[in-house]
Amino acid sequence: MATVAELLIESLADYGVTSVWGVVGDALNPVTDAIRREDRIEWIGVRHEEAGAFAASAQAQLTGRLAVCMGTVGPGAIHLLNGLYDAKKSHVPVLAICGQVPREEMGSEFFQEVDNDALFADVAVFNKTLTTIDQLPQLIEQAGNAAIQDSGVAVLTLPGDVGGLDLPKGTVPPKFIDTRPRSMPAPDVVQQAASLLNQADRVTLLVGRGAREARSEVLELAERLAAPMVLTLKAKEGLEQDNPYEVGQSGLLGNHATAKAFEGCDVLFLVGTDFPYRDFLPTGRTVIQLDARGSHIGRRTPVDLALVGDAELGLQALVPLLQQKSDQGHLESARDSYQKWRTRQAEFADPAYDRKPKGLLRRKVDNPDSLIRPELLAATLDRHAAQDAIFTTDTGMATVWLSRFVQMTGRRRLVGSFNLGSMANAMPQALGASALDRQRQVVAFCGDGGLSMLMGDLITAVTYDLPVKLVVFDNGRLGMVKLEMEQVGLPEYGTVLRNPDFAKVAEAIGMRGIRVERPADVDSAVQEALAHAGPVLLDVVTNPDEVALPPSPTLEQGWGFAIAKMKESVESAE
Repeated sequence: MATVAELLIESLADYGVTSVWGVVGDALNPVTDAIRREDRIEWIGVRHEEAGAFAASAQAQLTGRLAVCMGTVGPGAIHLLNGLYDAKKSHVPVLAICGQVPREEMGSEFFQEVDNDALFADVAVFNKTLTTIDQLPQLIEQAGNAAIQDSGVAVLTLPGDVGGLDLPKGTVPPKFIDTRPRSMPAPDVVQQAASLLNQADRVTLLVGRGAREARSEVLELAERLAAPMVLTLKAKEGLEQDNPYEVGQSGLLGNHATAKAFEGCDVLFLVGTDFPYRDFLPTGRTVIQLDARGSHIGRRTPVDLALVGDAELGLQALVPLLQQKSDQGHLESARDSYQKWRTRQAEFADPAYDRKPKGLLRRKVDNPDSLIRPELLAATLDRHAAQDAIFTTDTGMATVWLSRFVQMTGRRRLVGSFNLGSMANAMPQALGASALDRQRQVVAFCGDGGLSMLMGDLITAVTYDLPVKLVVFDNGRLGMVKLEMEQVGLPEYGTVLRNPDFAKVAEAIGMRGIRVERPADVDSAVQEALAHAGPVLLDVVTNPDEVALPPSPTLEQGWGFAIAKMKESVESAE
């Protein structure tokens, strides 16, 4: 005779879930015991439930399939929230199994009791408490199917006296529906889009994650329109490699070529993107948007024509209707700007840059101590990492350097908290990725602030033999916050971090630790870290004053930096 917990875990194993992340505890003891007896699922006990939720979010991002985390009564469930919000805003299916006090105590303000239905109301597409066996198997099916079909978070709460209840003999295990239909934009709207694009002189594409599975169609679209292609960060993974139309990212990650591509167009075509930074988008242009979610149309910039549907199906209908544009000037101008920018960026990745004529002058301004430039570290990781490596990245400056220096090969994968923008995501997301396939290289671009926020889960990598390569951009700063302050003329304050030697911390818990303080040592240290069979922490002391300029820095921002630096100099002299 099966119990509620056994039925739940059997259904997840039948679906294909291979790991469950969480912290064990009272109300969910029947569930963890069911996992113990299920050979198809690995229990991974984290040191903080937030890390478990981030790990599950990463697994869902990489596979597109349901991933699972757990948090027991009250505080355990609360700790899941940040990682679950990451899954929500990344539009990926995650099931959170949460504990609750026994049924007779619910509503009595019992020890550790919180109202899970209220707590998870905003983050979840499904949020129910299982209180009787008469709700099974339907409630489990509803939870899993809601997460899968709506690409979001489902929360299933189990009171402490429910998980161990026996089910009637012959109770059918829940089954989840994994197929999701794709929609086609309306044919008449496709015709209108073709007419607008054919009449346009200069078209620029802004392409996002929603078009990653439509690579050949997007490239053909750009070829027909002679259009430069601005990629969002999440589109790098499938569209960056061998792309003769790409001009990089926009926003703070970007470069002048993207600004030139935007400002030089008369039609802007958004394909599968919800790019949020409207200040970087041009105004006064005709805008066409193709997106599977109609609710995303027009919420970043006014749209003249909306195509609601799957990017691949929509472009398959649209591209044959487009006339070949003969004028390549708009594309060539943007691409030329992009290639020159990349050449300039590559100079910073030279270990000897600060000793060369160009570098000597800049070093006096932003790197007087000849510290390791983060560009050098990022470029070295790109050069030596496996061609099918999975990269995770913390929010902030680590993402800037990854965006600019790590090239996606078509087989590399990229995961981050790109919509929520949380700190501390790179390390736990790397753990989740590694648990999917311990033979595949996983490289995390960690900020020192992000890593130290959930540093306890370094132990999880050692405990479960997850061979992640954790690279710390150790600049002793909350780097992006420092940059934001200085842009508006404020001296940095509250951003300085008094870090330990992270490599020694790693060694203390049984992980290989490597520390690098000189530019000349970066290459060999990266190779050593990537070659090590188990988990590694590579602690690289980098320049805290490295500046990543936006695509079109304004005079106001320039004055802001100058004023901030003068204030910092005065304060340091006092």
